[in-house]
Amino acid sequence: MNASGSLVLGIESSCDETAAAVVRDARHVESNVVASQIAVHAAYGGVVPELASRHHVQNIVPVVERALAEAGIDDPRALSGVAVTRGPGLVGALLVGVQFAKALAYVHELPLIGVNHLEGHLVAPRVGAEPPPSRHVALLVSGGHTALIGVEGFGDYRPLGTTRDDAAGEAFDKVAKLLGLGYPGGPIIERTAAGGDPDAVALPRALPRRKELDFSFSGLKTAVANHVRRSGVPEGQALADLCASFQQAVVDVLVRKSEEALRQRRARALVASGGVLANKAVRAAMSAMCEARDAALYVPPIKLCTDNGAMIAAAGALRLARGETSGLDLNAVARLPLC
Repeated sequence: MNASGSLVLGIESSCDETAAAVVRDARHVESNVVASQIAVHAAYGGVVPELASRHHVQNIVPVVERALAEAGIDDPRALSGVAVTRGPGLVGALLVGVQFAKALAYVHELPLIGVNHLEGHLVAPRVGAEPPPSRHVALLVSGGHTALIGVEGFGDYRPLGTTRDDAAGEAFDKVAKLLGLGYPGGPIIERTAAGGDPDAVALPRALPRRKELDFSFSGLKTAVANHVRRSGVPEGQALADLCASFQQAVVDVLVRKSEEALRQRRARALVASGGVLANKAVRAAMSAMCEARDAALYVPPIKLCTDNGAMIAAAGALRLARGETSGLDLNAVARLPLC
């Protein structure tokens, strides 16, 4: 089956968003519905897996129904296929999406496509836009993942570097919790940092060797904790300065490692995706670095940086176009590798 003219439903439930979308021709978004659980988990300062699973069960049917309705699809048999995130993620949350997608595909005799969540993020910049060149470097940065990947083409990936401990988004959440700012930490720290001095507090940049492409953010998190232990929880300008300094430390590491990956791979294009790319400081710094290197930067719109069904539908459509489908024995895999 060719992706041209295809209508693929994408279902995403890897963490705390229940999402569904219909994408046409692997690029054009016909609908994109997300039910967030931020209010559910805010009181705990992070995602509680059991609560996430229960709310996916409550949300999955209305979210998918709305996605189909907004796409003008009255009969699911008009779809070319059903794509669903099979991993990585929280296994209980994943199972809700996988089981629903399998039932929908079975009842309506539709092809089923299991999608790697990280591959969804890789293809997100091509949704609604011109795709990047086949060969490029990809930076994936979210609450659960921080990785650099060498891409030779769709489905052909080479691991370049990954986090040795905390992911960048996880560090944002943990620092925000430490400072009593709430959840999710990324947007709150970004807003607080807007009035701060990024050079006010000296914080470490881990794994500084030039050729090193792995990441580490636990030391940065500990440095913030030690600063708070010495000086107390800051308020006012001091809080803004600490948030700005922390954010700048994360930005510096992400940019430096991405630039080194481009150099090592002799690549002229960088794809940057994942929830942390919703941060304007990260986006601006990546843009400046790529411009200085005369490299093209491909970043999804903010609504496609965080978890969504459109990126899963697009990846599923590309897999479907290659004749790749899954059987009804498809299962969730919490630690599913990309490559």
